[in-house]
Amino acid sequence: SGAEAFEYHYSKHHKAYVDSLNKAVAGTPDESASLEEIILKAEGPLFNNSAQVWNHTFFWNGLSPNGGGAPTGAVADKIGSDFGSYEEFRKQISEAGATQFGSGWAWLVDNGGKLEVVKTANADLPMKHDLKALWTIDVWEHAYYIDYRNARPKFIEVVLDNLVNWDFVNQNLAG
Repeated sequence: SGAEAFEYHYSKHHKAYVDSLNKAVAGTPDESASLEEIILKAEGPLFNNSAQVWNHTFFWNGLSPNGGGAPTGAVADKIGSDFGSYEEFRKQISEAGATQFGSGWAWLVDNGGKLEVVKTANADLPMKHDLKALWTIDVWEHAYYIDYRNARPKFIEVVLDNLVNWDFVNQNLAG
């Protein structure tokens, strides 16, 4: 079931990143830094752990059990004007997620006032590229393997149809 994959993903993978990050910053000046501050200056394992804590938290916040379907609110208008239609946005984010080689993320971002779809590998994330993240889908294999095995496109479709939290996306657009 979807619940099994999400529970496994959250309790195992996310917690491991949080624990590793806490251990890495203990007793260092980064202990009191914000997660974003650490991400923007970190490299190597510290970057990977801090960025993955941020990415996963952002991914979870972007999901809702009552979500999915066409966007609502201001982001609906913005998607319409910047992509031409919700269907075109869907096509682009689905393609970005399905074609991300190996592990990574597909993102809806605000690039200086224009919405775009980008993909990043591994722990990389929009803030490292001066882009503002509005929503993401995790296309690391552990996100969908329990339920969908190698059917990444099906996983993306299920998330778009049933789980996108458009309220969260609108908050990010406005914020």
